Amino acid sequence: MNLLLLSPDEVTGGDILLPPGDRRARHLTQVIQPQAGESLRVGVINGRMGTAQACPEPDGGWRLTPPELVNDPPRGLPLTLVMAMPRPKAFRRILQGLTALGVKSLYLINTYRVEKSYWQTPWLSEASLRENCLLGLEQARDTRLPDIQIRKRFKPFVEDELPGLIRERGAAFVAHPHPPEHASTPPASGQGMVLAVGPEGGFIPYEVDKLLEAGCEPLSLGPRILRVETALPTLIGKLYY
Repeated sequence: MNLLLLSPDEVTGGDILLPPGDRRARHLTQVIQPQAGESLRVGVINGRMGTAQACPEPDGGWRLTPPELVNDPPRGLPLTLVMAMPRPKAFRRILQGLTALGVKSLYLINTYRVEKSYWQTPWLSEASLRENCLLGLEQARDTRLPDIQIRKRFKPFVEDELPGLIRERGAAFVAHPHPPEHASTPPASGQGMVLAVGPEGGFIPYEVDKLLEAGCEPLSLGPRILRVETALPTLIGKLYY
């Protein structure tokens, strides 16, 4: 935890009490172990960042002084990520990593190779999505939660919504192991774009064709087939960093 995040409801002008059972209180006690009166980096969810002083409470909780919020969070990436629903075992790690990298617009979509059972995972509950996004924000010292949309019908999304998203961003790519002579690898420019990434095994040819028809350009990292959790940070790093 590189940033202790507070909800807007907790920042009311007085001291902030974190009870012993609170995840943040446990982290302070077990990991950070600040001295009484030590300043901590804090932020308000979807708000500004700053510092507050922490003091332990007799019951094992912590008391924070009213924070001084003087800094804006880092800018998010001008990226709309369209991602096939990953395997549930990897989804939490992927979501935390994407949030830490600054992805603020994420569409989870269904494709032919996404198993139906993936959509039943409890990690897609609103509470779980929020928790894992908060963990990513804490890691990266950011406060702004991403907007996550779920689309379980591939064709209506690609035909009806994706073209509008592409117009908003100005460019779009579909990541797939295309033949090198048919794929481009744009240099890192920081420009706005839509990036579509398939599931393990990639998109099927029909899906690639539909994405190309919607306005995406082919993009490839080479002939190797990468796991989604490997491909995503590689792509984002190549395009933005």
